[in-house]
Amino acid sequence: MRLMGLRAIYPKRRTFSPGEGHKIYPYLLKTMKITEPGQVYAADITYIPMERGFLYLVAVIDWKSRKVLSHRVSNTLDADFCVDALEEAISRYGEPEVFNTDQGAQFTSEAFTGALKAHGVRISMDGKGRWLDNVYVERFWRSLKQEEVYRHAYETVAEAKKGIAAYVRYFNEERPHQGLDNLTPDDVYYRRKPLAKAA
Repeated sequence: MRLMGLRAIYPKRRTFSPGEGHKIYPYLLKTMKITEPGQVYAADITYIPMERGFLYLVAVIDWKSRKVLSHRVSNTLDADFCVDALEEAISRYGEPEVFNTDQGAQFTSEAFTGALKAHGVRISMDGKGRWLDNVYVERFWRSLKQEEVYRHAYETVAEAKKGIAAYVRYFNEERPHQGLDNLTPDDVYYRRKPLAKAA
């Protein structure tokens, strides 16, 4: 295969190379005390394997509650689907103080950083190779893939969108999170008190 120049076609692991000339912003969350939902949003991109090929998924998550505020599926890695997800999150849930991402070209693009600046949001970016800086989005990817994506070989984009949207609803509204004292992201985001346990 090497002699013939044959190789597998698959999504590369690195979906986050900064664009040439794009500005990189410092990581602001290291010393920041995050006490309220809506204070910090984070976003990331992952790939979604399908029966044939793959898609890209971006999600915007509230840092305190882990609630998925918006998401978009795309077959290209341009910045537009990231900006769309950002604008939906802000229009539905308001502007955070800080928005954190990795240093990917989509997030360092003028389209994305310009949208954040237009809303008066401070921009924070993970250190290079520091996936832990955006750990809550990474945990969501793990749950989504293990509980939904890997169990279904999506055949069409529409099928992938439908399955992912249904899982996001479940993740926000029904799935208890150990790190949230077994509350759901919606419980924490909307400050709902836990139901009393039956005696």
